[in-house]
Amino acid sequence: MLRHIPGLQSLKAFEASARHLNFTRAAAELNVTPAAVSHQIKELEEAVGVPLFQRTSRHMQLTRQGQILKPAIADALEGLTRALQKLRQVENPTQVRVTASPSIAAKWLVPRIDRFLESMPGADVRIDVSSEPLDFDREDIDVAIRFGDGVYPGLVVEKLFHDTLFPVCSPELLKGAKPLREPKDLLQFTLIHLEWEAQGAVWPNWRMWMLAAGVKDFNDTRGLHFSQTSLAVQAAVDGHGVALGDSTLVADDLASGRLVKPFELSLRSPAQFAYHLITRRDTAERPMTRAFRNWIIAEAAASQG
Repeated sequence: MLRHIPGLQSLKAFEASARHLNFTRAAAELNVTPAAVSHQIKELEEAVGVPLFQRTSRHMQLTRQGQILKPAIADALEGLTRALQKLRQVENPTQVRVTASPSIAAKWLVPRIDRFLESMPGADVRIDVSSEPLDFDREDIDVAIRFGDGVYPGLVVEKLFHDTLFPVCSPELLKGAKPLREPKDLLQFTLIHLEWEAQGAVWPNWRMWMLAAGVKDFNDTRGLHFSQTSLAVQAAVDGHGVALGDSTLVADDLASGRLVKPFELSLRSPAQFAYHLITRRDTAERPMTRAFRNWIIAEAAASQG
């Protein structure tokens, strides 16, 4: 018999801790401190009257009682999330919640969002910028834009872009004393690097571009190094050097003249990686979600020319 009904925070703390078997990782996911998670687990254990975790100096594992409780609480939280999503959709039919990776949000989605609002007067668009793994069952979101291999079992996935990469820089950089007429002239400039790799695929980098351009004497340790494309592109816009621009994310800057393309040589991005639009099957045809999906797909097609 329960002594009292556990609070929602305790249930969420248990569910995250049971998945990670680590209070620190659970706390990071829930955006609280490990001490708070430990306290919430203790409250739940006092409520059910049994220990739920076995803790040693090196490991943590679920007790038999914890193993019984884990799927029940996970199912309960998933059911509650879905019910709240349906309630929101009934109460706010004009609302669409979007999560997008930082670079595509900053350099492509947000600059275009006025076009959607003009086409759908009264729409209530909520944008969350995140690169966290998707979990539609635990997050109140309708649409996601993520970069990756597009493998999301059970979800509706549509490829948006497949990109090429090429040098870009501020037009002001070309007005200086240093010439930029052939690839080897790049060695006189600060090069802006993007460091990214996943699943054995390396994102096209300056070493690859220089080899393709016939420049062999190249030191790729110097320059500016970023882990986000949007930051690398902004550094180029601000005149800090020359970046390898992702064709999708530099399109607006090229069109406006904030960036120029000094050389035509381009590299293809890895075939298995692209930006994808992801939605749930059971909400993809909700009027506002469908309208946003259709708009995104049309904008992506226009961007690809």
